[in-house]
Order: sequence, then C-alpha cells, then structure tokens
Amino acid sequence: MPPSLVCVGTGMTLGAHIAPLCRDYIEKADVVFSLMSHGITEKWVEEMNADVRSLQPYYEEGKSRNDSYQEMVEAIVEEVRTGKRVVAAFYGHPGIFACVAHRAINKARDEGFVAHMEPGISAESCLYADLGIDPGRVGCQHYEASQFMFYQRVVDPAAYLILWQVGLAGDQSLGKFSTGAEYRQVLVDILLETYPAEHEVVLYQAKVLPIDEIRNESVALADLPRAELYMHTTLVIPPAQKMQDNPRVRQRLRALDSGLKLVTD
Repeated sequence: MPPSLVCVGTGMTLGAHIAPLCRDYIEKADVVFSLMSHGITEKWVEEMNADVRSLQPYYEEGKSRNDSYQEMVEAIVEEVRTGKRVVAAFYGHPGIFACVAHRAINKARDEGFVAHMEPGISAESCLYADLGIDPGRVGCQHYEASQFMFYQRVVDPAAYLILWQVGLAGDQSLGKFSTGAEYRQVLVDILLETYPAEHEVVLYQAKVLPIDEIRNESVALADLPRAELYMHTTLVIPPAQKMQDNPRVRQRLRALDSGLKLVTD
C-alpha cells in the first residue's frame, strides 16, 4: 500500500460516537497519532493499534500553540514520508477547531502524498442535541471567542450567538491555557453593546465519558466573568429579540408568485 494520511474524528463521547470507517482506519494504520481530550480516551485509542503516539506532549504552558501545531504537523507528515499509512485521530470532528488536521493534509498533498479527512461527531453536533437547538429555526452565528474579540463583527441578536473556547477569551499570546475574569469582562463589554446585562446565556460542555453529565448552566451575561470556565466550555447566547420581517422582499416575491400563476393558467 502506498504511503498516505487520513485524519479521522473519534466523536465526543468515548466509544459511542466513532464511525466504523474511522475505527477501521485506526486499526489498519502503520502508525496512529492521537489528540484526545482525556487520558482515558487516549488509552482507548491505544487499544485499537499497536503504535499510537499522543500529540499532547507538544503543548506547554507559555509556549505558542501555533508552534505546537506546526510541530505536530511535522511529526505526522514525517511518518508519511517514510512510506507509512498514517492516521491522525482527533476527538470530535478532525476539521473543527483542529487546524493540525487541515495543515497536515495540505502539507502531505503538497508533497505528493494521498491525504484526506473523515468526519466525526463534533461538539457542535452534541450542542444542538443536548440543548435542543435547531440551527435552521432562527439561525446560528459561530465564532472562536478570542477571534470574535479581536475583529469587528456584525452580531444578529435575533439568532443564536455561539462562542467557542470562551475560557481562552482574549489570549493574544496563544500560550495560555486559560484567561482570567478581567479578560472575560472585555468580552462581556463587547456583548453588552448588543445584549442586556440580565440576558441569560448558557455555559455548555459535551460529555466525554459515558458517565459524565453535560454542562447546561444558565447565567446572566453580566455574571460571566466570575463563572467557572474551561478550555472546552462553549458560550451559547440565545436570541435577545425576534426576527424582523422584510416586507419589501416579501412584496417582490408575491409579485413573482402572481406572475408564475398567470403563466401556468
């Protein structure tokens, strides 16, 4: 078999979310790199293949995550260069908040190797199910929390606003594992331009182990800086107002409907 790279997702909950195809790739690989959210899930992946190498040691407090990511990519692609069938397994979905998978696939392809991605059940998918949100009802806006702070965004308060990695909000160094209440207050001040201080927001965390409970905690927006937040905490801000009708567009569409009916008749 020619050398190749496949980045797979193992889903969020241990053992419950992995697709048969992703498991098959892991079991048949010459070498597997894993980036899991929990030590137990790492051990679980190690049971599927004799050569599983954790990517977690590349992270260090104070070290830029971007440097860690580049080192991970190089380690993965180097094994492809030696002629091996390589699998990189990521918890959740390998392409969602997992730039290593995208970078490794692009680098492998640039060097002439076959590389592709297989999806997994993401934290976003779990969020919709656990919180009973249909993104098609009023719409959803998704941003990484720090990116949301660094750039000017147009927020629609009639849709859900979902901010990922809120525990790292405001980190410009890419070297912290968490930021403090002062940083979160900056985020809250931005949000207060759109939402009232008493608006209830939700702190969400998906299950990692089957015995875990999801986190579905409501707090007032103004109280967010003092809330207990982690790297994997997601901030869900429900709509603060109803959708506004667009009569001009509706009138134009009615005219089209009338014209179509006349042609049909």
